[in-house]
Amino acid sequence: MPEKKPTRTADLDYFYGQSSELFSFYRIPKLLFQDSRFQPLSTDAKTLYGILLDRMSLSARNGWLDKAGRVFIIYTVQEVQDSLGCADKKATKLLRELEEYGLIERKRRGLGKPDLIYVKNFSSESSKTPYLNRDNDDSGTVQNTLQDPAKLRCNKTERNNTEVSDTDPIYSDENDWMSKHAQLEEYFSQSLEIDLLLRLCPDDEDTIYQIVDLLVDTCATNRKLLHIAGDDKPAEVVRSRFMKLNADHIRFVLKCLAENSSPIRNMKQYLLASLYNAPTTMQLFYQNQTNHDLAMRR
Repeated sequence: MPEKKPTRTADLDYFYGQSSELFSFYRIPKLLFQDSRFQPLSTDAKTLYGILLDRMSLSARNGWLDKAGRVFIIYTVQEVQDSLGCADKKATKLLRELEEYGLIERKRRGLGKPDLIYVKNFSSESSKTPYLNRDNDDSGTVQNTLQDPAKLRCNKTERNNTEVSDTDPIYSDENDWMSKHAQLEEYFSQSLEIDLLLRLCPDDEDTIYQIVDLLVDTCATNRKLLHIAGDDKPAEVVRSRFMKLNADHIRFVLKCLAENSSPIRNMKQYLLASLYNAPTTMQLFYQNQTNHDLAMRR
């Protein structure tokens, strides 16, 4: 039976100028492909390592460290499945594969809680010897130095945490020590890729944090109506739209803010309106810019 070819739905456009910088990327170390130690490692496992590295940078910025000062992350099997579009069996296999090559170390906590994952330094000498993780670590280093996650150091807001519920990442009260604000802050830190934004837009650090705080406060409100862009809109509609924003939308808002020459009387309302309209206005703006560039080339 002949292989079914994928349906071609549309022609993709080219990149023009600096338009490729609008997107965010996972970084996979070249060493994983070039070093003979890691050549047997599957491509999917290398990709997963790049994803875990990206999450680790967020944890490091938020101060999620154990007592020994080591950065850890929480990345569930379900999150691996969602990230790579694979089944549970393969996601588990990939995590085990990274463990066998010493690239990650998992600390199992029991009681239905997700594992803590330590992403290991791929370039260190110790990684030359494959490491097989054991449930009962006899070195004593992990067990004796790890604090309870509720008591871990956090960033300046003292509200961040890496653990989210598998069933509802925003409003689950499975972990009674995690407040709604903390869950929302964690959600937006990930969905907006704040670590990447801070690297790409270092001069806008204060504004980026202001945007995150504004999104968290707005989505956590108990009010039924919110005043956005001159109109009262249902809070659920606003919350739904805000939670679909990504790093590209934030960069677009920052760009509009930088190019705005008119005085802004109410920065909060300006940002709320810009964020609410960003998905629509960004698409129209870049489509118009592309059409203009094409017209100029003719």
